[in-house]
Amino acid sequence: MIPKAPSFPLVLSQNRSLRYGVFFYLYLMQGIPAGFSLTALANYLTAEGVKPSVVGSFAAVVGLPWAFQFIWGPLIDRYQGSPLGRRKPFVIGAQLLALLASLAILFIHNPIAELQALTGCFLVHSIFAAIQDASVDAMAITAIPDHERGRVNAFMRAGFLIGTGLGAAAFSQILRRYGFFNAALTQSLCLLLLTLLTLFIRERPEDQLSPFLNRRKAVLPTTPEQKAASSHTFSWLFAELFKGIFAKRSLLLFGAVVSAYVSISLFLRAYNYHLIQKLGWADTSVSLLTGTYGMLVASGVALLGGYLADRIGPRHLLLLVLALIATYLLGFNLLEPIWSNRTVAQTGLVALYFMDPSLSVAAIPLLMAICRPGVEGSQFTTYMAFINLSDIVGSFLAGQALAYVQAPTLGLVAGGLATLAMLIIWLVLQRYKDLSPAQKA
Repeated sequence: MIPKAPSFPLVLSQNRSLRYGVFFYLYLMQGIPAGFSLTALANYLTAEGVKPSVVGSFAAVVGLPWAFQFIWGPLIDRYQGSPLGRRKPFVIGAQLLALLASLAILFIHNPIAELQALTGCFLVHSIFAAIQDASVDAMAITAIPDHERGRVNAFMRAGFLIGTGLGAAAFSQILRRYGFFNAALTQSLCLLLLTLLTLFIRERPEDQLSPFLNRRKAVLPTTPEQKAASSHTFSWLFAELFKGIFAKRSLLLFGAVVSAYVSISLFLRAYNYHLIQKLGWADTSVSLLTGTYGMLVASGVALLGGYLADRIGPRHLLLLVLALIATYLLGFNLLEPIWSNRTVAQTGLVALYFMDPSLSVAAIPLLMAICRPGVEGSQFTTYMAFINLSDIVGSFLAGQALAYVQAPTLGLVAGGLATLAMLIIWLVLQRYKDLSPAQKA
């Protein structure tokens, strides 16, 4: 007997293609402002002579709210009884507030002269964008079946990277040709369009599209998981969260993953500075290369990595990826004397963008696997918060260190950090054949 098709097609729990598409564009929505602020604007400020320590501080402050996502995880896990769905109210609410904060950026007329105000506006936007990110992560870990996690995570990362690439390439051109106001306006219009799209998505068939239209009695929790979630107290949530995070295997695995992310960010920020200030590249050239070839490489690697993660397993893929990252960072920085060759420098910049997506599609399924039932949203959001913090830490450290050392030196330090991360993860995976929370820590 052929099952009856759902009356409403845009339901995440019933439509695999929709899951790929929705999580792709939700991360695209996060990537566009990140590319605008952390690449296009950061490179623009660098080209205009702003000190690297100031640019590094700008990037750190703008990215800081993502380091505190763990604040929102318990709230998102605790309150799941809305007729709009378990996670959707948080997603929509955060998107609307992030849009309002983006509109406030339009009141900045000169980003260099008003750098403090610019930083404040982007900080407020980032606070609400980080809440959206936490909500989307919580939605992902409950909506994505185990056998799809590698591929859907690849689409999520590809969406973020494409958004970042578009934000870097397109907004760098808009900044130079049409001015800051038009760049900020374009960002706000993009966020508005994607927010409207989210309104028409349901997590489950029984969810409502709006609390005001098509009003009906809220559906009570029916499955054991839903009933348990609705009865959890904050004390229980935090107790389980601490158990999950501070389990020995979790600390070792996650600490090594964060170290690997720091190594990537550290060299990326230093290398961009080196290209603009030491080799004389235009900031638009760096941003454009990042947003075109870099984005294409990153997206292709993310999609291929997602397929491999589901095919050969994320454990094997993660060790392979870390070996490649360490080899690249050490090898490319030893070749610094030939960076003046533009082809070599371009290849090095584009190759940098294979590291983050390949690391993400291998590491994130493993991090999902060690999350405890009942607090999976909070625990995974905490992990993602520290991954985001690693990018901030790398950017800040690079900005401070460039006053004393050159980019190749930082690159070698980054390579050593990636090598250490690989060794720790190899030991963890050898020790813990089963990473599930049921395994004794």
